[in-house]
Amino acid sequence: MNLEQVMDQFKTQERFSKNITHWEILPQKPGEYEDFPEYLNPKLILSLKKKGIYRLYSHQRRALDEVAAEHDITVVTPTASGKSLCYNLPVLNTLLSDKDARAIYLFPTKALSQDQVSELMELVDDMDEEIKTFTYDGDTPVNARVAIRKDGHIVVTNPDMLHTGILPHHTKWMKLFTNLKYIVIDEIHIYRGIFG
Repeated sequence: MNLEQVMDQFKTQERFSKNITHWEILPQKPGEYEDFPEYLNPKLILSLKKKGIYRLYSHQRRALDEVAAEHDITVVTPTASGKSLCYNLPVLNTLLSDKDARAIYLFPTKALSQDQVSELMELVDDMDEEIKTFTYDGDTPVNARVAIRKDGHIVVTNPDMLHTGILPHHTKWMKLFTNLKYIVIDEIHIYRGIFG
């Protein structure tokens, strides 16, 4: 069954059709690719190739170049378009040359953060480098929190933990804040009020 057939079925079912005001299928658009930049660490390139990635999408390359030029960026692309490489590649590239550098990643949900940590760890494991990545959330055991504060290169958390577990105890997080090179905020459109 193709997409048109699925949509036709939805259109004939009143419980769906009464809630939809517009139906449209956009034509498929081929991806635009670019080569890896020369400044990207060879270990990182090899790790990408092990995952079957031999070139970058143009938006990934542009993100890398903008970050390399020390510009802050916001990336807005559809789901499953390779957004995570837009932030993981600059962060990992920096950590491969600067072991003191730190990054904090904010995700709105535990499920999303766990998926992203898993993907990130695949890249790290393939490079055989010691880049310590930790999830710091309400389920993190108390005894693990000290190690995360001391050794975490990439700390993956959520707005609640940032506001209740990190910022009020900022003096315990001096290594992170003193060496903080990257702040990644995923799903930025979700945050509102004091969390936005």
